[in-house]
Amino acid sequence: MTGSEEAVLFHLTGRAARITLNRPKALNALNHVMVRRIDEALTAWAHDPAVESVVITGAGERGLCAGGDIRAVHDDARDGDGTAAAAFWRDEYRLNARIARCPKPYVALMDGIVMGGGVGLSAHGSVRVVTERSQIAMPETGIGFVPDVGGTYLLALAPGELGTHLALTGAKIGAGDALLCGLADHYMPSDSLRDFADDLADLPVTEALARHVQPAPSGQLAAQRKWIDACYSADAVEEILDRLLRHGDPAAKEAAETLVTRSPTALKVTLAALRRARRLGPLERVLEQEYRVSCAFLSAPDLVEGIRAQIIDKDRNPSWSPATLAEVTDADVERCFTPLGDRELGLAGPDSSAGAAG
Repeated sequence: MTGSEEAVLFHLTGRAARITLNRPKALNALNHVMVRRIDEALTAWAHDPAVESVVITGAGERGLCAGGDIRAVHDDARDGDGTAAAAFWRDEYRLNARIARCPKPYVALMDGIVMGGGVGLSAHGSVRVVTERSQIAMPETGIGFVPDVGGTYLLALAPGELGTHLALTGAKIGAGDALLCGLADHYMPSDSLRDFADDLADLPVTEALARHVQPAPSGQLAAQRKWIDACYSADAVEEILDRLLRHGDPAAKEAAETLVTRSPTALKVTLAALRRARRLGPLERVLEQEYRVSCAFLSAPDLVEGIRAQIIDKDRNPSWSPATLAEVTDADVERCFTPLGDRELGLAGPDSSAGAAG
């Protein structure tokens, strides 16, 4: 599994198994073949005594992974019947669960851009390292979609309403805020990453970390907790938006201005998904919910329109349908959570936990 033509590379260096996402021109965007290959590798390494840790990095200088291959999702939703996109998500979400249950340290080097599917590949790991270059986000509402890959699970666990803010606005955060929100564990300068990865070939993870981890620079969200918690604790997106506009803090007004550009349907479903995720329990149950929601969005107009506006035509001017929050009914939201019958993801069934762990 080597060669520049491969979209994901695998090799064993000492006691550490290495995964390198290798699509630097596409900012290492994740496609279905890559998901399958990573899943196969993790399955094999789980039972390989020569492998003591797994390390995931991204090729190139820009980041770990900008997300899933949403062009393919767009084309399938617009021109196909959605089965290819649903199959991609099925395998991707199962991989997210496998990463979370990996029996060996799973070390994610979250340098540079880490968004959407990149968060799913990294933030469920047991050792998550951020740097001064880290830019982490779940920006799905901007393309008429909802945070997935276990994103609603992770953001629902963030302190107060920080996760709600990040999920609805899609705001990018740096290292300090990623640590605050529970999306990362350790900070080190980006120029230490190569030496850290090399040390993992010979040292236990804890010893390698001790050589390189440094105090993280402070973030911005801790100082904004007061208005974030006050505004985003509302039960409806309309009320959240009203509170943001009335609050008086310039950052709250900026958040409101962002929300009005997002898909109204995506905003309402995202809020409902986050609130439900808090009650669902383990990651697998939240991934099952996300799969239902994702499949529902394949037949909704905003996903195709959002990807068109942001990625395909790049006019940044999506025409959402419905166009206003008031037009998105409770029934519209509830429809996105409808069970799928024999098409369910099935991770949280009686036999699924063993499968997820590999």
